[in-house]
Amino acid sequence: MGNKLKAVVVGAVLGVAGAAFAQGTPTTPAAPKADAKAPAKAAAGKAAATAGKTEVTWWGHAAFVVKTPGGATIAIDPWFTNPKAPQGATWPEAVDAILVSHGHFDHVGETKALAQKTSAKVYGSFELVNLLGLPEAQGMGANAGGTFTVKDATIHLVEAVHSSSYQADPKGASQYAGAPLGFVIEIANGPTLYHAGDTGAFSSMALIAEQFKPTVALLPIGGHFTMDPAQASVAAKLLKVKTVVPMHYGTFPALSGTPDALTTELKKTRATTKVLALEPGKATAL
Repeated sequence: MGNKLKAVVVGAVLGVAGAAFAQGTPTTPAAPKADAKAPAKAAAGKAAATAGKTEVTWWGHAAFVVKTPGGATIAIDPWFTNPKAPQGATWPEAVDAILVSHGHFDHVGETKALAQKTSAKVYGSFELVNLLGLPEAQGMGANAGGTFTVKDATIHLVEAVHSSSYQADPKGASQYAGAPLGFVIEIANGPTLYHAGDTGAFSSMALIAEQFKPTVALLPIGGHFTMDPAQASVAAKLLKVKTVVPMHYGTFPALSGTPDALTTELKKTRATTKVLALEPGKATAL
């Protein structure tokens, strides 16, 4: 806990000990400067989704930007400076909503800076949103069971099995940040996405499947702090999804699960679920 970002990056090189840094809190880095020359930057920062399609861009770790056919831009767990993030990519210029699954720094990431830059509303647990110190109009603290509408996207807050604490000052104590969450995003004329946040597999994923019928699940597969590939294959079965997008792997040495390992585990159960491994910074139409 309480290690600065440079310690996190060093930890990724030093071995399994790097995983411990994944639950700490670094200082908040400044937003990167725009540089229109880099192709990856244009891919990560472009303003509109492909016409008629939902577009998902993975920023590495658990960070995503979702753009809907109706013009909503939703950032999820925006740690845009994680070790797997596209190098030098510019942040989205416009964001309508920021979803934060829990208080650990590698998920809160640059939430405050992005909210300040874009005036986006921030959705997360009641306790965490209060701790972030956002303007009242932007803080949308809630809990599992809450539902919100952002343009053509309906966002449902659902449970996750994990821990959650927040450290506003790297030298200060961690504070309880409410229950961890996952998010179901129902998109009109598009897919229904489930971002699991940090979690293990749990039986109520079957209830999420029954209630919301997600078609694409963004699931952690790294292990150690979350599901590994074997557990993620169980989650995919409970969720009855057509596609799994792996996340929360490879950022630190302890997060050793891989998309190939997930594919192998799914084949063992004769599941028809497809694994869609995204490239950081590359927008993918769903």
